[in-house]
Amino acid sequence: MKSLAILLIICLPSIVFGQVISTAHYKIYNTSTQKTATITEIIDNSSQADVLFFGEEHNDSTGHNLEYALFKGLTEKYAGRTALSMEMFQTDCQLVLNEYLSDAIREKNMISDARAWPNYTDYRPMVELAKLNHLPVIAANAPSRYTNMVTRNGLASLQQLTAQAKSYLAPLPIDTATGAYYDKFVKIMGGHEAMAGMQIYQSQNLWDATMAWSIAKFLKDHPQFKILQLNGGFHSEEKLGAVAQLKKYAPKARVLTIASYADDNFENPDWNKFRQMADYIILTDTKTEDQ
Repeated sequence: MKSLAILLIICLPSIVFGQVISTAHYKIYNTSTQKTATITEIIDNSSQADVLFFGEEHNDSTGHNLEYALFKGLTEKYAGRTALSMEMFQTDCQLVLNEYLSDAIREKNMISDARAWPNYTDYRPMVELAKLNHLPVIAANAPSRYTNMVTRNGLASLQQLTAQAKSYLAPLPIDTATGAYYDKFVKIMGGHEAMAGMQIYQSQNLWDATMAWSIAKFLKDHPQFKILQLNGGFHSEEKLGAVAQLKKYAPKARVLTIASYADDNFENPDWNKFRQMADYIILTDTKTEDQ
């Protein structure tokens, strides 16, 4: 009985926090070779990176489970030197998140006071794994009240904020250079007329820059850590957005990118579509949710 109890304790994190996902429902590809890869390969290649950006589709449960598998593998490879950075928490909630990770407050209070996303249960396994292993979780995203300010009144409106409020954001002014990212943003928004001005693009840049600044600050203080950053795919596709902003704040930071998509042809990728998206792409079965 004693040996069984020990076995259960050893296996508990996998039982509680992870779900086994059949490879019949997803494929991972190395875009440089256009061949299938594994989570283990990504973990092995993480030795060449300081920050791994995982661009997700927020409603893809298979993608979330693979995020967990990747984070768990990183925590095992870099014991005590792995951090989780999340778009899903905003910078002004870092104190609350830290209080939960240190077991000072209840999860119920953390979820309400840190304004956890409605689908927090998808991310909970990774936060709990970090808590179990006493690892940092970075609340990386700009507070939504400030991105909303920019959407309404432009970046200049942030100058009226107090020093404390500005401390929750990347240093002002935010770089909003046009180019490939701007062109891509205009396209996804439906054209210049649909955007009705530059403010919404400026708020996107504030979002990206603050996530990048959050990562850069942590990396400066913890240069030996591996950071897994979770964000919506657009923020890191083609190494634009938050990745490009990180390179401005931490030019020497080495980056590896992963992008996950639900795709009907997940076993036969359209390389014209996916080749430039990331170092690795994960394609998941769109029918998984219906099974």
